[in-house]
Amino acid sequence: MIKGFIFDLDGVLVDTPKLHFAAWRKVAHSLGFDLNESQYEELKGLNRKTSLIQILDWGNSQLSPQKFNDLMVQKNEWYLEMTATMISDDALPGAHEFLKAAKDLKLKIGLGSASQNARKILDQVKMTNYFDVIIDGTQTTKSKPDPQVFELGGKKLNLSPSSIVVFEDSNAGIKAAIDGGFKSVGIGARKTLTAASVVYKGLHETSPLKVIEQFNFKS
Repeated sequence: MIKGFIFDLDGVLVDTPKLHFAAWRKVAHSLGFDLNESQYEELKGLNRKTSLIQILDWGNSQLSPQKFNDLMVQKNEWYLEMTATMISDDALPGAHEFLKAAKDLKLKIGLGSASQNARKILDQVKMTNYFDVIIDGTQTTKSKPDPQVFELGGKKLNLSPSSIVVFEDSNAGIKAAIDGGFKSVGIGARKTLTAASVVYKGLHETSPLKVIEQFNFKS
């Protein structure tokens, strides 16, 4: 029986992936090469350190430890500048309504995000109060596709993985959910999120009750 939901943040609840892409592209440009959208798709769900390591590999670049850390800080500053004016209306279509409906059903709700800025973004878009548990990049040591972020969320929600549905927009996140024993809903394109049990273009296409019925029926 489904008793809780855990949501990724970027690309599921808020339209921040385009801002992350712009900030990472500035990083690549500062190193003398470009970053394209298909490459950025591979970064979705990864933490900042792992993302920068991958970008350096694509650009065949090497940095000193100090320069590496400086560039991670710079990327975050560029990203925060872009998100500074975000408000409630910047949530993705249906996100507020879906979270409210889940809360009304007395489901336990968690966030499982690699972002170290997750709480700030949730506050800006007026979503923080929906969540019973928030697990972000400040509390994890492993990046998706490792299931650590969802496992921590499940433990804090006091629920077993099999009773939780994870909502993700990245293949790394879907793999993390599956490997951790969670149910998975992909948010995005079916052709991209092939491993997800169910895929919707966005939360506006479904409802908590519909998701629960789908997984309870499959069980």
